[in-house]
Amino acid sequence: MVPERRSARIRMLVAEQAARRGARVGVVDVCTAAVAALPVGGAGLSAMSQAAPSHPLCSTDGISEQLEELQLTLGEGPCVDAFLHGSAVLTPDLLTRALQDRWMVFAEAALEAGARAVFALPLQMGAISPGVLDLYADVPVRLDAEELADALAFADLATWVLLDARIDETGGPRDGPVEDLGAYRAEIDQASGMLTAQLGVGIEEAFVRLRAYAYAHGRRLADVAADVVARQLRFPPDAEPGQDEEKT
Repeated sequence: MVPERRSARIRMLVAEQAARRGARVGVVDVCTAAVAALPVGGAGLSAMSQAAPSHPLCSTDGISEQLEELQLTLGEGPCVDAFLHGSAVLTPDLLTRALQDRWMVFAEAALEAGARAVFALPLQMGAISPGVLDLYADVPVRLDAEELADALAFADLATWVLLDARIDETGGPRDGPVEDLGAYRAEIDQASGMLTAQLGVGIEEAFVRLRAYAYAHGRRLADVAADVVARQLRFPPDAEPGQDEEKT
């Protein structure tokens, strides 16, 4: 298919999803449209940055939500690799031994969550890489050339939508409803900021400690952040990352 026609078709599919919600186009519409158009069971999108903690922005179902959380909490998986290397990571079958060796913790956890295939597509515009679009299937799946081209087109559109939303956040409100993409991130950023004061460390180390606590206790990153912000959880300065922190 001609690239221009493909892009136009993808934009139309996403616009139709937004119209069903009665809202302007958001990344959730890109994810929902991708699931409807491709042989996958769900999609999720995470905002990622080299300079700040990464955060899930949307997911289409419980499994995709778990996959986003798992990768950002564990710091491994196709999403993380796609962001670091700037290229698509296609995993048709997580039971492949090489993948289980590559992502020893994530692969097992993802299979347990219900995913069998995962495709991670970096969002890129020149030197800017604001995140990754993840697709999963509950059975082994290989995307053919046309399907992969469509998936990459969804990722391209998600890049525009995400960057546009960020411009709105700094440039003031627009007419019409705007999807709140920052609520999840704001609480984790706030918790990380509080930990810099509690622990006397930089923001990156604070996020690592937050993530380590979530993993060690089998909790969602967002729930741990909420406890820190509510001052129900405090990290003693002399505690090691794996040690229990103080509940107040």
